[in-house]
Amino acid sequence: LQLVESGGGWVQPGGSLRLSCAASGINSDYYAIGWFRQAPGKEREGVSCISRSGGSTNYADSVKGRFTISRNNTKNTVYLQMNSLKPEDTAVYYCAAGVVFSPLCSGMNYWGKGTLVTVSS
Repeated sequence: LQLVESGGGWVQPGGSLRLSCAASGINSDYYAIGWFRQAPGKEREGVSCISRSGGSTNYADSVKGRFTISRNNTKNTVYLQMNSLKPEDTAVYYCAAGVVFSPLCSGMNYWGKGTLVTVSS
């Protein structure tokens, strides 16, 4: 399974971005998919997780109400819609896949290389 993130970039505070995570190599609906981020000088943290069917999701408190995770299994793609972005959302965002749906997708097995999101004025 290979994961490729896209959609990162620069945005002003209050703006929006949509990240995509495209899976290849195997049907992504075999896996729960999570989004993670790592800001400069900080540890990687879980942002959101979505179950294989897309019927269950969870979010970090810091993004609840602003970010929405979704998936289109016919396109083998998971999305992270990010609204009301703040400077503290600046980070490299990674998607990851694993067989178990869990809080913030702990224990993922496959990782993408990340896409940079910069929120600044």
